[in-house]
Amino acid sequence: MLITAKTRLQSRLNSIIMFVLLLTVVGLLAWVSNQHNAQYDWTANGRHTLSKASRDLLAQMPDKIEVISYARENQLLRTAIKDFISKYQRHKPDIKLHFINPDAVPDEVRNLGISVDGEIIIRYQDRSEHVRSDEEQVFTNALQRLARNQESWIAFIEGHGERRALGKANHDLGEWIGQLFNQGFEVQPINLADIQAVPDNTSILVIAGPRIDYLPGEVEIIQTYINNGGNLLWLHEPGEMYGLEAIAEQLAMSFYEGAIIDYAGQLIGINDPTISLITESLYAEHPITEQFQFTTLYPLAGAIEIKESEIWNSRPILKTGDHTWVETAKLQGTVDYDEDVDTIGPLTIGASFERELEIEDAEELVTKQQRIVIIADGDFLSNTYLANSGNNELGTRIINWLSSDDEFISIPPKVAADTQLDMSSTTLGAMGIVFLFILPAGLIVTGITTGIRRKKK
Repeated sequence: MLITAKTRLQSRLNSIIMFVLLLTVVGLLAWVSNQHNAQYDWTANGRHTLSKASRDLLAQMPDKIEVISYARENQLLRTAIKDFISKYQRHKPDIKLHFINPDAVPDEVRNLGISVDGEIIIRYQDRSEHVRSDEEQVFTNALQRLARNQESWIAFIEGHGERRALGKANHDLGEWIGQLFNQGFEVQPINLADIQAVPDNTSILVIAGPRIDYLPGEVEIIQTYINNGGNLLWLHEPGEMYGLEAIAEQLAMSFYEGAIIDYAGQLIGINDPTISLITESLYAEHPITEQFQFTTLYPLAGAIEIKESEIWNSRPILKTGDHTWVETAKLQGTVDYDEDVDTIGPLTIGASFERELEIEDAEELVTKQQRIVIIADGDFLSNTYLANSGNNELGTRIINWLSSDDEFISIPPKVAADTQLDMSSTTLGAMGIVFLFILPAGLIVTGITTGIRRKKK
């Protein structure tokens, strides 16, 4: 082909045009990437994206959310905070993030109680919450507290040897109550001997395993509270009723005499047969246990008998397997099933009672949904057993359901399950042979063959 000045000019023009087109394409791609953002999370448990619970919560918060981070001029820290908040902004664009250098406003930092570099204050509807962690569970729980449109008070009855709501002893409930504080609930112990009625601001009344008899007047206060539509959580221990028989009769239920025996725990190293295990397959169909997959433990639990009622819509929540039974004899030595006096499973450990009733509010009749939960064990929420498997989350679910906050659920922390590659010894051996012997040998043969061919040419 004859190369002339004309062809050289055409070649140069083609090169210039192709270069200009390449720059144009690169510019367009940069503009598109700046205008539109797409991210994909390929981790095993989606730890880089928001859980469905967080997304649902954001959908229930119509007003704007202001996020203020008191972070110093540290680019790495501020970038990490931006990336974390952006996960929420993708689902709620009106979340606004601002940074303030705490060194520039020392008085403001002191008044607000800022103690951590990067500490976040979330503001929503004239309320605010402090967050000192970049974990979704912590941040979403703060949003959850802000989303509650009113204070939810939980009243714990005291004065009869009950488990103390704020106590630190092994049998008390202080650890669990701390979790409820984090979710926006307020707790107040009450002594029925000092009051004429349960306070009006009570969202849930709790009876937590008394060991001394209630006085008749105190029982009447509880009955009046139930008759007026109050929500109740009753944690009953096997044995004495301590004067609460009238409450059980009012709810059309009773407790079996004795404690549940469950030898299934021996399969996982639990040698105490008085500890009942409830696994995913044993949870009854109920909003409290919907999509709940954790095993829960119930030390020395009793069983509930639900009776027919024209008033209450009653249904079980927690049921044991058919290998369990209620033991009526003393729990000492070897315990065996006696078909003449013992009751074979499945048995109900927890049940709910619901009804709709009309109550007077501001001189008007309104319909109220009343909810009651009875669990024939209180140890599962105690400081000793709360951290076992799903006990903590189940307790929180019960409270959320009782307070009619069905949409608020506990968000389990996301564990990086896919940061380690697990392979069998056979697979590892095969990969070692391939990379240590076969692949190097192949490269050597290819090199020798190529060299021989070049010499022949």
